[in-house]
Amino acid sequence: MALQTGDQVPAFSTTNQLGETVTAQDLLGKKVVLYFYPKDSTPGCTAQACDLRDHYDVLLAQGYTVLGISPDSEKSHQKFKAKFDLPFDLLADVDHTLAEAFGVWVEKSMYGKTYMGIARTTFICDEAGKVVEVISKVDTKAHTAQILK
Repeated sequence: MALQTGDQVPAFSTTNQLGETVTAQDLLGKKVVLYFYPKDSTPGCTAQACDLRDHYDVLLAQGYTVLGISPDSEKSHQKFKAKFDLPFDLLADVDHTLAEAFGVWVEKSMYGKTYMGIARTTFICDEAGKVVEVISKVDTKAHTAQILK
């Protein structure tokens, strides 16, 4: 089951697109938008990332740090970030440890075939590392508006 409002962000350590370590501890003292998405450079994921990019100044003005998380590699994240000029870090979750800890690694189905994958979900967290909002029905083209509502 996915983390709920009021839950504490689980301890984690992973790397961003540059191979730099990012931990849950690093996020304390910051308001954070953690958005889980299925795959770099796919239409929905690109629309979501570009919406956040296009409204990044507004998110910064509200005090948010934005982090995207997917099962893609650091190298894939580097290409995605560069291609779409994304101003925020992308975290590699190749072994889906973070997705499992946040409860968004789920069974999915396409064309009658089931598989495990990311349930597109955004967690908005306060300075103490507590989840203050969960957005599970993400509008990829207007995601910033959902965050700021």
